[in-house]
Amino acid sequence: MRTGFGASKLLNRQRERAALDGLVKDLRSGRGRALVVRGEAGVGKSALLQYLVEAAADMRVARAGGVESEMELAFAGLHQLCMPLLDRLEGLPGPQRDALGVAFGLREGGVPDRFMVALAVLTLLSEAAEEQPLLCVIDDAQWLDRASAQALLFAARRLLAEPVGLVFAARDPGEQFRGLADLEVGGLPDREARMLLRSVVRFRLDEPVQERILAETNGNPLALLELPRGLDPAQLAGGFGLVGVRAVPARIEDGFRRRLERLPADTRSLMLVAAAEPAGDPTLVWRAAERLGLPASAAEAAQTDGLLEIGMRVRFRHPLVRSAVYSAATLSERRAAHRALAEVTDRDRDLDRRAWHLAAAVPGVDDEVAAELERCAGRAEARGGMAASAAFLQRAAELTGEPAPRSERALAAAQANLQAGAFEAATELLAMAAAGPLDELQQARAALLRGHMAFASDVGGEAPALLAKAAQRLEPLDTALARETYLDAWYAAMFAGEFAGADDLERISLAARSVPPPAEPRPSDLLLDGVTALIIDGRAQAAPRLSRALRAFGDEKISFAEDQRWSPMAAAIAALAWDEANWRTIISRGFRGAREAGLLGQLVIWANAQTSVMVWSGELTEAAALIAEGEAIAAATGSRMVPYGAVSLAGYRGVEAEAVPLIEGVIVEARAARQGTGVQHAQWVSAILYNGLGHYDKAMAYAQAAARQPDLHVSVWALVELIEAAGRAGEPRPALEALSRLAEATGISQGDWAQGIYARSRALVSDGEDAERCHLEAVDRLSRTGFRTELARAHLLYGEWLRREGRRADARARLRTAHDMFTAIGMEAFAERTRRELLATGETVRRRAAATRDQLTPQEAQIAQLARGGLSNPEIAAQLFLSPRTVEYHLGKVFSKLEITSRQQLRNALPDGAPAG
Repeated sequence: MRTGFGASKLLNRQRERAALDGLVKDLRSGRGRALVVRGEAGVGKSALLQYLVEAAADMRVARAGGVESEMELAFAGLHQLCMPLLDRLEGLPGPQRDALGVAFGLREGGVPDRFMVALAVLTLLSEAAEEQPLLCVIDDAQWLDRASAQALLFAARRLLAEPVGLVFAARDPGEQFRGLADLEVGGLPDREARMLLRSVVRFRLDEPVQERILAETNGNPLALLELPRGLDPAQLAGGFGLVGVRAVPARIEDGFRRRLERLPADTRSLMLVAAAEPAGDPTLVWRAAERLGLPASAAEAAQTDGLLEIGMRVRFRHPLVRSAVYSAATLSERRAAHRALAEVTDRDRDLDRRAWHLAAAVPGVDDEVAAELERCAGRAEARGGMAASAAFLQRAAELTGEPAPRSERALAAAQANLQAGAFEAATELLAMAAAGPLDELQQARAALLRGHMAFASDVGGEAPALLAKAAQRLEPLDTALARETYLDAWYAAMFAGEFAGADDLERISLAARSVPPPAEPRPSDLLLDGVTALIIDGRAQAAPRLSRALRAFGDEKISFAEDQRWSPMAAAIAALAWDEANWRTIISRGFRGAREAGLLGQLVIWANAQTSVMVWSGELTEAAALIAEGEAIAAATGSRMVPYGAVSLAGYRGVEAEAVPLIEGVIVEARAARQGTGVQHAQWVSAILYNGLGHYDKAMAYAQAAARQPDLHVSVWALVELIEAAGRAGEPRPALEALSRLAEATGISQGDWAQGIYARSRALVSDGEDAERCHLEAVDRLSRTGFRTELARAHLLYGEWLRREGRRADARARLRTAHDMFTAIGMEAFAERTRRELLATGETVRRRAAATRDQLTPQEAQIAQLARGGLSNPEIAAQLFLSPRTVEYHLGKVFSKLEITSRQQLRNALPDGAPAG
């Protein structure tokens, strides 16, 4: 509970104080912490923050507070917190320095990626804590603007080895704060609540009345302090109202309103100006007050009553005072306050806040202010504040008088809200746009937005059809955009899988073929022509077109924008076409490009793809490290993408107790998100898992389920597992049927990947010399690929066949090779299956203990590999979105586990690992 400005006195609160003391102790010992202090308004969060600041008197303290009226101004809260630390800005790595400088409007530049800004904040906080621990206190975090909240939460989740504390106080933190340590603050216990009530009610209360008040306030300190003020015994006799009718904060606000009513009119007007000015700038408040003819003496009554303090900053006793002041004013009074603030806000230095005040001062439509808000939106977008841009555009649309410009601005606002992830607002703005006159191109853009919203929010279902319809409307208006939209629709249908319409891919392909490509086709045009031919003409006829498209995407000359937008789809098509070289090139370049640019939304996609490459290549340790990074990024971005890489790794490792819960959970989540490819992928991996474990009936069931979908890429890989499972389960018919489909699918390529997999599968349904010839061809071809997992399986299957043929000596040679490969890779289930086969040949094989390096956590392994490759701590930190101190901390643990003392020794300690960088 707070008893005055700048000082605090806490009653009880031993549990809360102990938690805060523990945080301070951790900071002093060099460990970073984040904490969310949550509870209803008036419960004492601010007093606890003040206690924390006083307890950390030997530390550097940075403070910020969310302001409800500033929620739409990008990076407002972050700038408030970081302003005292900006003397260290120039010392940040170049990309981080530039991103943060642009976000704060300190320098010109392109739109900064929001997570590069977040990484810059993490580095800045870490650098600021170099000399003494840094405590960052953010009050009213529920009112932080979205860009600031994302950046601060990104940093909060990465605090470890730097003495930085991030403490948020919030009424209802919301989903975005999930996962951070949490301290819930409730009402005071009965004894302390009675003490506090007696401190403000000087006369004796009847026991029933006192019990009624205590019950209604539920121990809320601010309610106990504020509600009885100025009330006589008769007024208090009934308590404050009926229990449960209104929430305590609402009644506290009512109490503040009653106190406001007793103040002079000039004082109330001055407080309204202060409430409307979110930055707490006293100069601005006094200048606006002067415009309104308010004397300096107007502040005296408010300060005397303890509601407002105007000093170095303008501070209200509590956020509820601010909201009470603002809500108690009439609409015309609010407009007058905002108009005065707009007139005194610097046109050159704070255009956005000035425009926001002007918008709040306008009684009706105002095209001039709407145009200024539109310019503000452009500036906000340039700083990376897409949510702020969306808010400016929405208000601009509302202030626009003419129907046609109003609809155009509503469309732009809907697009911005979609990019900001505000789907509900985007839907409402689309309805606003549709209410006015839209030309054909605008109607087509609106249809495109509906399709993109369906794909972004649902990832399946209606998206393919909506995008295809939008593309059709765009055909006569913008051919290039129409072709891009058809490609979007095709990708959405492929991704939706079983949740798309039964003939969506065919309908989209036929419609897309009617739109001719340009004379000089872009890589995306080549890709569209290839995938439409795949569906309409079949794999064999589509092969040349697909090869041309994949060469374009494999070419280093492709533009960065085209690469990031379409390469995830191109990578899937490369796998479908069995084009190993371009598959690896596309994924590795896309992953590297997204990481270097700090595009974390894209990096989640590429991390999944790169993990799949590593798993098939037999680099399971490196894959696990990358999965840990990808999971951290997904948590920071709120990505709902199926963790394809983690599922693949679990299936190939073959530890049933670990793999099954993950796979089953992914199937449930993918179905809920209508991601058909995610369900299919998990089913295919289940078949791999059970083939490794030797549970062939289960493997066959999962493989059949995954193979039922159209033969794109996952269904084809499922056919391979189905042939093996059916063959070993003594079910020749499904194996032969699957082989027929596999022959067509692999016929698209004569490369070693496709033909090696086909030969291995055909060997399983062949006899005699034909079977041996296929086994040898499979080993020969797969040895020329980078897929160590598939080569090891080829050796295993050949060895099993040789044993059944009675050729024990030959079988032992093949099985020993397979066992060594599986063990080195970490494929435990297949290694055990191979060990059992070796035992059947009469050879004794012991289970191998895990190597020391396998004891490293995934993140430690990733850092160790990067350090082994020669990267410095700051370079590793930038690549893994950590602070240099955290990298140093993890390397210390790596050295201890590997029993080494320097980075130079990593090369010998990790001889088999290629540098992950």
